[in-house]
Amino acid sequence: MLGSKARAERLTRAGLYAAYAVITAFFLFPIFWVVSMSLKTVPQLFATPPVWFPWPPQFGNYAYVLTSTSIGRYLLNSAFIVLMTVILTLIIATLAAYGFSRFSFRYKRPSLLAVLVFQMVSPVVIAIPLYRFFAALGLLNSYATVILVYVAIVLPFTTWFLKGYFDTIPHEMDEAAIVDGASRWQVLTRILLPVCAPGIATAAILAAVLSWSQFVVPFILLDSRELYPISVGLVDLKNTSDAITLHYLSAASVIAIAPVIAVFVLLQRYIVNALTAGAIKG
Repeated sequence: MLGSKARAERLTRAGLYAAYAVITAFFLFPIFWVVSMSLKTVPQLFATPPVWFPWPPQFGNYAYVLTSTSIGRYLLNSAFIVLMTVILTLIIATLAAYGFSRFSFRYKRPSLLAVLVFQMVSPVVIAIPLYRFFAALGLLNSYATVILVYVAIVLPFTTWFLKGYFDTIPHEMDEAAIVDGASRWQVLTRILLPVCAPGIATAAILAAVLSWSQFVVPFILLDSRELYPISVGLVDLKNTSDAITLHYLSAASVIAIAPVIAVFVLLQRYIVNALTAGAIKG
């Protein structure tokens, strides 16, 4: 009886590891293939059977992309848009999350559900209405417009995430500070924000990652190549330059995703811890 139970546990564990391996391969293979293509020569791109590990690796493809295209400008544009989006999102989301976590008011639950509903709306669905709206206002081709829409997209998730983190902090800390004469604003800025610093940092990272990967919004709202972020810039490289071929485009794609992967790999422990802390209570 005990032997059959142990055998069942081993089979279950083996099945889980097999599922983990399949899921990991499913997500990592596209990245591996893009990196492989970025290091190939033109004949290797079309070789049959395919060359999995090109040798010698053509690191010159990266040098060509960095020196002969506008990818540097696109990266700077993305960095600026993401930085402004994160700052505005954190300011608004922190205040909203604090209110939802610490105050009881009429229609609080419907308001939270409304925030959740907005999170479920895909940018693809609202792309055409957004274009018409900002075109009518004469606000197309502007960083301010793109940043405003980015904030609207990222804000619901960030608010829910920070609310969950605020909920993990005992209300007794607020009450003790108020008894000592602190105002609500002082409780937030001097007591809660320092305690929530890891959660706020994680929220900033997640907001940056979500903003960095946006494509539809800048694609429809920006016309000038000088303003393109990296996501739209990659498409522009493919469509407008005769010198860009598949290996150069792959190298540009690797450069585009490298900052996001680096941030996640370096800070994944803090991201997982903060998400877990918020999920347990929230």
